[in-house]
Amino acid sequence: MSAAPGLEAHVDDEGVHVRLPRGSQDRPVDLVLDEQRVGSFWLERDTVERDGQRFWAWPAPLRSHLVGRARVALVDHASSTELHAAEVVLGEPEDTQQRIVVADAQGNPLGLDKSMRLMRLFADRSAEHLDPLLDSIEDVLAALRSGGVEAFIAYGTLLGAVRQGGFIGHDSDADLGYVSAHEHPADVVRESFRLQRALVEMGYPVTRYSGLAFKIFVQESDGTRRGLDVFGGFLRDGVLYLMGEVGHPFEREWIWPLGTASLEGRELPVPAQPEHLLVAMYGESWRVPDPAYQFETPAGTRRRLNGWFRGTRVQREEVWDPYYARQRGSGQDRPSDFVRWVRRRERRAVSAVDVGCGTGADVAFLARHGVNAVGLDYCRRAFARKQRKLARRELPATFRWANLTEVRSTLVTGALLSREPGPKVVLARHVADATNADGRANLLRLARMVLGGQGRLYLQVLSAPAPGGNPVGVHPIDVDALVAQVEASGGTVVARHDLAGERPGSTDPGATPYLCRLVVQWPQ
Repeated sequence: MSAAPGLEAHVDDEGVHVRLPRGSQDRPVDLVLDEQRVGSFWLERDTVERDGQRFWAWPAPLRSHLVGRARVALVDHASSTELHAAEVVLGEPEDTQQRIVVADAQGNPLGLDKSMRLMRLFADRSAEHLDPLLDSIEDVLAALRSGGVEAFIAYGTLLGAVRQGGFIGHDSDADLGYVSAHEHPADVVRESFRLQRALVEMGYPVTRYSGLAFKIFVQESDGTRRGLDVFGGFLRDGVLYLMGEVGHPFEREWIWPLGTASLEGRELPVPAQPEHLLVAMYGESWRVPDPAYQFETPAGTRRRLNGWFRGTRVQREEVWDPYYARQRGSGQDRPSDFVRWVRRRERRAVSAVDVGCGTGADVAFLARHGVNAVGLDYCRRAFARKQRKLARRELPATFRWANLTEVRSTLVTGALLSREPGPKVVLARHVADATNADGRANLLRLARMVLGGQGRLYLQVLSAPAPGGNPVGVHPIDVDALVAQVEASGGTVVARHDLAGERPGSTDPGATPYLCRLVVQWPQ
């Protein structure tokens, strides 16, 4: 083992443990396995305190690779000074002499990017590999120009060009941007969709992130299919708003007329004074390399961008996307007792809408019983596998994205589903207790629109802490307050069942109820 004086560390299957010297300044370090940099983190900012030390847990994408032996080193990113190094064995390898390899199936080295994804980083690519990407950037910039906007390289691509004339080694993708001539968000969105249609007519496949950001897919000369992100922006009241992180005081002359900067020997368009945009993106310290940089968007900017272009994503990125990513292949995809209970009560139902359908197990159950079932969820990855499976089996099941924390999504979805044939039923299992007050109000609004006074809404909520812990993302709510909210919406609770378990009678009859089921209907 070798180490710089004053820095003690050890590495195990959980992660990296570091004892920092008293009074030391926070700094980014590179994590190097057998001479290969696989990621970076700040010694304090990105770690947590544990037993008097700082602890950095292995990111999930990296864990599956950490089986075997490696020389693990922590290297000061700024000075390249090795702060700690040790030969360790991680995981439970059959052969303790096998070396850890962090690479893809073709043997290409991988590293953690700024989003903690394992990717092929620019530092591990030769000029031969970068030429197809540069060709793609030039092609897409020309396509955007012909579509009517003056696009330029943005974010990490712009930072690398201005700071060092090339791609940043710890980056993995290329970003483009443009600033619209319009000043109203509605006009900016209309222009973005017009631009998308023009690109599709040119033959480019496009997928959309939001009302002002999309990805263009390009087939490169080496056969690689690459997606280039295009972030739109506009100036309003002296502020530049650029998807997805920027809301900063700005002058028009800092953008136009566009200039150029060299990126790996190619002259590419950049804003007239690119340093102002880099300050808006990365702060005044943008000239100092930070391999573990994290965007910290001000709350006001986030609210505006969400409201104008993205919509709200309450708990989706923090809770639901990771949850359903973990559920993939777990086998936890069986119909609930709740849907079986509803089915027994609603034998005549022709159509059903499952709000917060998750993996779609209850939707599949209803479809197998001949019910025209629609699943709604605002985490698309939750139902993606079931959607494909049911489509192959030609069952009467469809899935839609919907967001109960947005009135506009609720109204559009409710209007569309109100046309489904009846008799109808709406199910919402652990939705009212997994959303906020706006979400509960919109859940009732949606159900009322869908049912049109000719069916019932079935709710299941947590009324007290569940034995063994609450379901992920769910919290107990005041059922009496929910009943009052139903009545305020014009509905009536026609039945209420307080349960001590998912299946009535499945637990000790004397146990304290912690589940509540409500049956709601509205007048015609």
